[in-house]
Amino acid sequence: MQALNRAPRSETLLPLCEAEAVSVRYDQKLANDRVSLTVKPGEVVALLGENGAGKSTLLHALYGLVKPIAGVIRYRGQTVLPTPERAIAAGLGLIHQHFLLVPTLTVAENIVLGQEPRRFGVLVDQKRAAQQVEELGLRHGMAVSPNRLVSELSVGEAQRVEILKALYRGAQLLLLDEPTAVLTPGEASRLLATLRGLLNEGVHSDRALLIVTHKLDEVLQIADRAVVMRTGRVVEEFQRCDFSATAIARAMVGREVHAVSRVARSEVDATIHGASAPALRVQDLVVEREGSQWVRRVSLEVPSGRIVGIAGVAGNGQSELVAAIAGLLPAQAGRICLGSADITREDVRSRSSRGLAVVPEDRQRHGLVLDMTLAENLLLGHEARLSYGPGQWLLDLSRIRAMASSVLEKAEVRPAEPDAQARALSGGNQQKVVLARALAVAQELPKVLVAAQPTRGVDIGAIESIHRTLLDARDAGCAILLVSAELSELQSLCDRILVMYRGQIVASLDNDPQSPVSREQLGELMAGVGTTVEG
Repeated sequence: MQALNRAPRSETLLPLCEAEAVSVRYDQKLANDRVSLTVKPGEVVALLGENGAGKSTLLHALYGLVKPIAGVIRYRGQTVLPTPERAIAAGLGLIHQHFLLVPTLTVAENIVLGQEPRRFGVLVDQKRAAQQVEELGLRHGMAVSPNRLVSELSVGEAQRVEILKALYRGAQLLLLDEPTAVLTPGEASRLLATLRGLLNEGVHSDRALLIVTHKLDEVLQIADRAVVMRTGRVVEEFQRCDFSATAIARAMVGREVHAVSRVARSEVDATIHGASAPALRVQDLVVEREGSQWVRRVSLEVPSGRIVGIAGVAGNGQSELVAAIAGLLPAQAGRICLGSADITREDVRSRSSRGLAVVPEDRQRHGLVLDMTLAENLLLGHEARLSYGPGQWLLDLSRIRAMASSVLEKAEVRPAEPDAQARALSGGNQQKVVLARALAVAQELPKVLVAAQPTRGVDIGAIESIHRTLLDARDAGCAILLVSAELSELQSLCDRILVMYRGQIVASLDNDPQSPVSREQLGELMAGVGTTVEG
């Protein structure tokens, strides 16, 4: 991947932000342990590490959202006790991984919120706010209509609004927490180019970027330095001239990391592949939501022991297709069959009892109850399958804890503690819990697994574990429908790749391990190039 052009470096200016031996404690755990980091004007620093390494905590400490128990933080050479107000005044802007936007307000209202232009010193000047936001977006190459509601925006557009909100407040140092985690490859590339462009605005620009990311290709593309954290500490730092994807990955995980793919896996029993009926069959499915048709006459089949992938730009009907298969959205037309059983009108529990398991695309909103323990989260949806205590109406808590402990250990969840709250886990470990509940809690493997964005926003170590789990399930005969925005994931795991565009399947491609579907071909199809779409 070709690196983006870098802005001139200014070695004489004071660092925009410094952390010196900063420690942050959550309960009994040191999330940051004597962390030191400097961000200089004109540079891009990538902050890497596994989920739970302390990267986001460090960003929150620099921005004043959490209070360190030790160490010093400086803005432009001045030692401060950080608060968000002081951080903003010093030119820092924090872009959260999960957007903090008000969906019922317009783009302009979100961006100027708290710093609205006024008429007569009292009334909010809506017209001037919209004009300022439009000019800001055009100036920085992130144009978005100021009068649109945030609820109407795509994920990529919402990301632009978050960045513009920080720039509106005068941010010179942008702290970005997984800025591309929810973006498609095309959106991610455009965002990285835009971010680099912010540093190239004028020869004397003193802007800088501190980016938390898991994606090594992004580091190679945009960063000047890479700082690697593990278990709360900085363990290694790389200058651009020393960048190596292998070395950075090894530093992140503490061991060699190997990509898991179908090429290295054992062949699935031929009798599984020879099943007479597909495990999952969708025929001419039509799904509507909020008055719009999102899935338009979609048909697909997933045989037992196969992984069929769905590629597509976000907002082309993939989420609605998954929701309809899961039973969360009604079908206006068409059929959904598990084996020979028509489940189109059945509820979620009935589909689950027939052998359908689902990994939702948003683990925090739809996959977990964050304030519940890991044991309680693993129990959800499986209450009827687990044995109960005396009288068959009391939960056998000791048996549930034992089950949870075994499942968590096998799934490599850290910590593998049944009584830990789900919100205390890193994103990668939360995702492992969701996948483990789908595959490992019941007495037998589900017949069909629908996995939506199973590695979104997780680190390379967790990705390796999740990919291995999916392939093991496939080899055991599970039929897997994999919806992913990660093209490399689809290429390495899927036997067949379907492409969705404007609610329709526009291509069905064999993905031979020896000659996988190319990223270029998938990208063009996802953008609608050379496709014919009805209506």
